[in-house]
Amino acid sequence: MIYSRNQLEELEGRVLAPYGMHSKNTRGRYYPEDEADYRTVYQRDRDRIIHTTAFRRLEYKTQVFINSEGDYYRTRLTHTLEVTQIGRTIARALGANEDLVESICLAHDMGHPPFGHSGETILARLMRDYGGFDHNKQSLRIVNFLERRYPDFPGLNLSWEVLEGMVKHETEYDQADAKDFNPDLRGNLEAQITNVADEMAYTAHDLDDGLRSGMITASMLEGLSLWEVTTESIGWRHGPTMEDLTRHRIIRRLIGLEVDDMVEATEQRLRQSGVRSVEELQRLPFNIVGHSEEMHRRNRELKDFLFTNLYRHYRVMRMATKAERILTDLFQAYHSEPACLPKHVQSLNADRGLERNICDYIAGMTDRFAIEEHLKLYDPATLP
Repeated sequence: MIYSRNQLEELEGRVLAPYGMHSKNTRGRYYPEDEADYRTVYQRDRDRIIHTTAFRRLEYKTQVFINSEGDYYRTRLTHTLEVTQIGRTIARALGANEDLVESICLAHDMGHPPFGHSGETILARLMRDYGGFDHNKQSLRIVNFLERRYPDFPGLNLSWEVLEGMVKHETEYDQADAKDFNPDLRGNLEAQITNVADEMAYTAHDLDDGLRSGMITASMLEGLSLWEVTTESIGWRHGPTMEDLTRHRIIRRLIGLEVDDMVEATEQRLRQSGVRSVEELQRLPFNIVGHSEEMHRRNRELKDFLFTNLYRHYRVMRMATKAERILTDLFQAYHSEPACLPKHVQSLNADRGLERNICDYIAGMTDRFAIEEHLKLYDPATLP
């Protein structure tokens, strides 16, 4: 049996919650197109995102540890895939549109510059007098303008709902600016799921990478409520060493506890709110997707620990200092002498403006490309 797009939409009608986003109800695309025969609008969006240059570059962009630290640490790409996996699990449990969640998750970090959050802070400072920089807005700029893959329109021409989900992406480190996407409405269920999946992924996996690196040890985590609950649930007792298999079990269990709590707490709020449509959910005075108060408190404790002991660790801070030097030097070199830019980049200065064009170019760099470009510009022994 072949499932056409219409049949897939009918299937959604039977399995999705009434407050989930049904693909047949999409507000469509900015540039009208005939939709695919065997894919829903959000499945098509997902495929377009995966095939972009910006998505592939995430493989060599920092999450916490720069790529040269080792092959086993998270990159911006593996983080994105893990967010997507968690997002789909939550979406399926809550009756949300998995394909829409997947599309938003895959696109949410495409605008990140090299060197993680340090890179974003540096670019924001360098662009302070030229319109600023924010990776959420840069992700939107990529899918609406910078990616050129179609002859009839710029960008990817994604559906309105995916763009709204990207714009309304909010976490502790990300703040939304949704002035063009119904700013009085909260993100839909799928956008809210993406937000919490992002936070769950980076907290659990930064802890995993911190333990793997040795910057964090099990003994340092003793007394943290979430750590104690997780280790007790698998029957592990603190010891002088931790095997890799034990670490894997702990992180896997931690994510499981987080997801279970998220689904149960959200389902309770859904029942109490009585919402029966997408718009009713978006008009609530609070986000419907979230942890219980107890899990929220435990997460806050763990995040504070990671900030102090991992994100501010001297090895991470040294790399942040190097990143500041590299990106600042690149920006200043291109700005003082635009002829240092590659020819194909120079040709875009008139349309985009010099500073914004430089920002687009630097934001699109991988960590290793930025390092190599810095050597070419500032090391006399390196060929340009």
